[in-house]
Amino acid sequence: MEGGSETGVVALVLLPCALAVIMTTLGMTLRVADFRRVLVAPRGVAIGLVNLFLIAPLLAFGVAELWGLEAALAVGLVLLGASPGGTMANLLTHLARGDTALSVTMTAISSVAAVLTVPAYLELAIRHFDAAGLQEDPAMLGIVARVFLITIVPLSFGMWLRARDPQRVAALQPRLKRVALGVFVVVVAGAVVSEWDRMTESFTDVAPAALVLNVLAMSISYGAACASRLDRRQATAISLELGLHNSTLAIAVAASIDTDLAIPAAVYSAFMFLTAGAFAHAMHRRNAPAAVAEPAPA
Repeated sequence: MEGGSETGVVALVLLPCALAVIMTTLGMTLRVADFRRVLVAPRGVAIGLVNLFLIAPLLAFGVAELWGLEAALAVGLVLLGASPGGTMANLLTHLARGDTALSVTMTAISSVAAVLTVPAYLELAIRHFDAAGLQEDPAMLGIVARVFLITIVPLSFGMWLRARDPQRVAALQPRLKRVALGVFVVVVAGAVVSEWDRMTESFTDVAPAALVLNVLAMSISYGAACASRLDRRQATAISLELGLHNSTLAIAVAASIDTDLAIPAAVYSAFMFLTAGAFAHAMHRRNAPAAVAEPAPA
């Protein structure tokens, strides 16, 4: 069927290629020092990663249960919650005068760890929600390999390009950010168009659940960071990391299994910039007294 063929092309070809572009641009903003920062400032990184690896996925499980989502949509919501932070979290953290270095470090580490965390939570969600038709479809070793190929390989390639010619890469940074944002918009638009009929059927169920997940994740992570005596700039970075997941990764992995799984991530992507942007705007002024001169993520 023509529609099915178009969906297959989007899921199996366009999404992985687009994600590879985004991850390459992310890699070009990273240095080995970003990974070493976990040893220099372990408390902030540890609290941020606990939120990413535990709080967000568990909240997704809880919200999916509370809303009584059908199995495929519930699994998709958990897959989104288990996805790492995205490059846009780094940019909004900078605009909010948050701790950009912490944001970049969390994005880098969670993107590498996604090779293990995303397949693990995906398998757990499939079993927990008894997703009929999905139990035998995803070969987890294949999912691990897929996540590795569309995240770690392009991320490493981007880092290699930066190490090889840092001046040229630094000069290209503004353009690369626009490219990453443009690719992100195209990916989300493509996912929405390819699944338009199914999305409109599920929107009233998925949208409130996705919005609640977004607001809860950002609020709880900000509160946890403050309760752990991190400063407001660090709490801002952690909250935005939880609010701006790498939904492109969630869509790519989901669509390779069952396109219905991609619906929560596509819906989430449609409004996450509104909530995160409003939060960043509010924190821009609050963080001003503590902010130090800091360049954009590079």
